[in-house]
Amino acid sequence: MLPWITLDTATIPGGTETLRLKQRGTEFSIMLGANELMNSRLYGSEEALSTLSIEALAGRPKPKVLIGGLGMGFTLRAALGRLGGDAEVEVAELVPQVVDWARGPMAALHQGTLEDPRVTITVGDVGAVISGGKSYDAILLDVDNGPDGLSRTANDALYNARGLGLAKAALSKGGVLAVWSSGRDPGFTKRLNQAGFRTEEKIVRATGKSGAKHMIWLAVKP
Repeated sequence: MLPWITLDTATIPGGTETLRLKQRGTEFSIMLGANELMNSRLYGSEEALSTLSIEALAGRPKPKVLIGGLGMGFTLRAALGRLGGDAEVEVAELVPQVVDWARGPMAALHQGTLEDPRVTITVGDVGAVISGGKSYDAILLDVDNGPDGLSRTANDALYNARGLGLAKAALSKGGVLAVWSSGRDPGFTKRLNQAGFRTEEKIVRATGKSGAKHMIWLAVKP
């Protein structure tokens, strides 16, 4: 079996640990300490984050979508595949090196999506983008392991009552807040409902029919 090779490392702003980009043959992995945050073989739930969100928009014209977290690009790629040519997609990525990796060693995974004319890449905190005064039809969050922050504690602010209020304010009427998580979190479902969203829980597989079960919340602003 081919060994894993560390290609690069990156410090997370506001975090205490280091991201490591690793490669084994054509397979990539991004690690945080002993935890694997993402793997290029396991992307079904990241794609579902996009497809479920776009379906919930019911084909509205000129949709504006914010994606929190570039990662390996599967969420962005799936969104672009579902959206028309009049869409606008902004991707907020906190770690500059992740954008560099997308244009460098992982370019084949991203398939040119960063150069798509519909796409704007913002290097910075998605929380700051949400509270920056723009309006979106969908906000997709895949910035950590879910509502319980793993990579940095500041991510928790996205998922508390204030953070959900800011996300709701940034959404158009009928807009969708979609959140990816590695597992269930009944407390987060309750917070979404208390914030005034119409909330659905979707269980999706990491890959195929037998992969790990992940959670996606679809929260619609009435």
